[in-house]
Amino acid sequence: MEGMSSAKYTELGAFLRSRRERIRPADIGLPAGPRRRVPGLRREEVAQLAGASVDYYNELERGAGSQPSGQMIAALARALRLSADERDYLFHLADRPVPVQGGAASHVHPGMLDLLDRLASTPAQVITDLHVTLVQNPAAVALVGDQSGFRGARASFLHRWFTEPDARRLYPESDHEAQSRAFVADLRAAAARRDAKDTEATSMIHSLLGASSEFAALWADHDVAFRRDDRKRLDHPALGVIEVNCLNLFSEDGRQRLLWFTPAAGTDSAGRLDLLAVIGTQEIAEPTP
Repeated sequence: MEGMSSAKYTELGAFLRSRRERIRPADIGLPAGPRRRVPGLRREEVAQLAGASVDYYNELERGAGSQPSGQMIAALARALRLSADERDYLFHLADRPVPVQGGAASHVHPGMLDLLDRLASTPAQVITDLHVTLVQNPAAVALVGDQSGFRGARASFLHRWFTEPDARRLYPESDHEAQSRAFVADLRAAAARRDAKDTEATSMIHSLLGASSEFAALWADHDVAFRRDDRKRLDHPALGVIEVNCLNLFSEDGRQRLLWFTPAAGTDSAGRLDLLAVIGTQEIAEPTP
């Protein structure tokens, strides 16, 4: 059990079960169905929402199996709509350190997840102020690719934009300069909003200053502006260039954003976005290690 006591493992299973049973299917956009005989969600539904196998999740609830990773704990916390305190408790039961806010395992407020569920036909995702993708709906994965496989500094799309050429293929080349300038201005605004003792943003800035001459030149311009809304063009591998409005809903502390994409007026983007459901997920995310 990789360091976990049997008592703690039993408590972990009981806690997962108690949280699963309190959620109504309608709370996360699932139909109740006429044959539902269990309170709350089924085990297979939680497993699907968390990206785990049904057998593995069943073992967790039985207090058996292997110690879950931090990534899996974060995914379960989101699937079960845990509060921040409940999420921290789940990490404690799993004998995993509670991750620092800002990384890919950051806690997402259940309210943002509820909104994400209600945007089923609209590409949407929750990102941090440093452009780390925390969760995506299927339409967003189909539009911009699966962004969940990156770790460390690479978890930030902004960081990859300035350090990995492949990250830019989602945008037409003629738009790269404007996107770079917008990313830098947004990062400066995000860093200013954080506590003066924060190291995550300053570490990213120092890393990019040393890694990218383009970033350094733009940083020296001292532009400051949050990306609250954008009209941008996305170069989809199957559908071609899609022009969209990119809108943001900020969390109270500004550290997270619900980001969603709508078709730009006066273009054929509405029809192209409708085709996403037909085409499905494309292999368009940048390569992972």
